[in-house]
Amino acid sequence: MGFGFNLFFTFILLPVLGILLVIFLLYKKTIIINIIGFIGIGILSLIIFSISIQWLTSKTELEKEDYYGQYIVNRNYFSGKQADWQYSNFRFEIKENDSIYFYVTNQEKILKTYRGKITTVKPYNSERLKIIMDLPTHHIIVSNPIIYRSAWSFNLVFHSPIFNNVYFKKGNWKTLEK
Repeated sequence: MGFGFNLFFTFILLPVLGILLVIFLLYKKTIIINIIGFIGIGILSLIIFSISIQWLTSKTELEKEDYYGQYIVNRNYFSGKQADWQYSNFRFEIKENDSIYFYVTNQEKILKTYRGKITTVKPYNSERLKIIMDLPTHHIIVSNPIIYRSAWSFNLVFHSPIFNNVYFKKGNWKTLEK
C-alpha cells in the first residue's frame, strides 16, 4: 500500500490489536474477539477496495504485440461531418511482420496505400510506437503518434498540418449508416 498506511498499521493498528488481544486473554470476553474481527474485516475491506481502485484507474502497459491490428478514426472525440469524412477516408493496419499500411480510401474502396515499418521504444513501462514510412508519405503519418492510454484501451493520435490531431483506435472499418 502506501507509506501512510504502513505508518498507521505499524504504530496504531498493531498496538491496538495487541492490547485488545491481551485484554481478551485476561478477561475472556467475547466482545473483544468481535471487535478484533470487526477491525480485521474493515482492514481487509479497505485493502480490497484500494487494490480494486488502483486496478481500475491504472493505465494499460503496451507491448509491441499490442499495436498489431487494424485502426480506424475514433469518431467519439470529435463527432460530426469532419470526423465521419476522416473515418471514411483514412485507416491503417499494422501487421505482425512490423509493416504498416496507411490507406487513403473512399468508403470501402482503397485509393492509395502508403507503406512503412514500425518499431517500438520503451522509455518507461509502456512501449511507444515509432513509424518509419517510405517516401513520399501522407501528411497524417509524417510524425510518430502520441499514445493516450486508459485502463482498457489506447488511442494513437497523429498530428496533421491540415487536420491538426487525428485520433485512431483499434477496430474494424464498417460503413457508416446515414
